[in-house]
Amino acid sequence: MIADEKTLAQLMRRSQDGDKQSYAVLLTEVQKWLERYYRRRCAPAQLDDLVQEVMMAVHNKRATFDPARPFLPWLAAIARYRWVDHLRKVYRNEEDALEDYDAPEDSDEEAVLARLSLERMFGHIPDKQSEVIEMVKIEGLSIREAAERSGQTESAVKVNIHRGLKKLSALIEKAE
Repeated sequence: MIADEKTLAQLMRRSQDGDKQSYAVLLTEVQKWLERYYRRRCAPAQLDDLVQEVMMAVHNKRATFDPARPFLPWLAAIARYRWVDHLRKVYRNEEDALEDYDAPEDSDEEAVLARLSLERMFGHIPDKQSEVIEMVKIEGLSIREAAERSGQTESAVKVNIHRGLKKLSALIEKAE
């Protein structure tokens, strides 16, 4: 069982005061929390390395923890930043490893399926939002050009893009 927020914060405060036993317990609990956090976010083969990286970061940054603030958001921020760094490293290495023979063959099928999926998702948001998202994010028009073409103000285009993308993101997260 992973300790609760209050217990973790108390263990961290004691650790900052030099209590080695509290620090050992804290690291054990942090490791359990991180394993749960990363289990669905990375490949099983990468889990241990990522957890160890964060454990080192927690150790190195423990002096930055403010005892007046909650512990878990502090830990989650470190975990999230390390995860993003990890993803950058993994994807950069995969791009470097691509050779000519790894290039996908030209196929319209994927583009058609992607377009159908996009159209289906656009059906869940207002027309004004989907219209400007398509103009700016897919066709590559500027905000000004999209505003002129859609008859909306530039600020309305920005707001509609923001709100539409937020709704689309929520739809995708809900589907997962």
